[in-house]
Amino acid sequence: MAGSRSLTRRTRPPSRRLAQPAALVLVAAAVAFCGWSGWTSWQAGADPRAAYAAERDQVLEAGRRHLTVLNTIDGAAAGAGLARWQDATTGPLREELAAGRERARQAVEQAGTTARAGVIEAAVTALDLESGDAQIIAAVEIEVTGPGRAASVERKRFQAGLARTGAGWKLKSFTAIPAVGE
Repeated sequence: MAGSRSLTRRTRPPSRRLAQPAALVLVAAAVAFCGWSGWTSWQAGADPRAAYAAERDQVLEAGRRHLTVLNTIDGAAAGAGLARWQDATTGPLREELAAGRERARQAVEQAGTTARAGVIEAAVTALDLESGDAQIIAAVEIEVTGPGRAASVERKRFQAGLARTGAGWKLKSFTAIPAVGE
């Protein structure tokens, strides 16, 4: 039968018939998941509680870091330590440190005392995002060493005020809190 067409229709194997719709379902599921993920991520970013929590975490981290700096000084390199003190502060506290810097440097170098601090615990007690003000409290452990004296460890508590600056959160006030019974 030359010239006659076959009346039978060619059919795809069953595995190919199922593969195309399955691929479409997978693509649709992937698109739906991406859309849902983007929407929930956008919602989380728009949540003011999330922004407040993120800022609170930044305040706490900056407060811990700056309190460590202000309680640490190396008797052999007092000038560098005092420069770090100024970098950690802002406002009147920074001005006060700058005014007494040379006198403090001489006293530390003459005594040869070294203090190394670490914040044990800290918490944000107040945070005003609008004004850029915050308060923290912290417990700090300070190891003090010096020529002719054994190392000693002091534990102190501090309340500190922080202000938001162009360079992040910086200490604007710093007060020792006496322990009960002192």
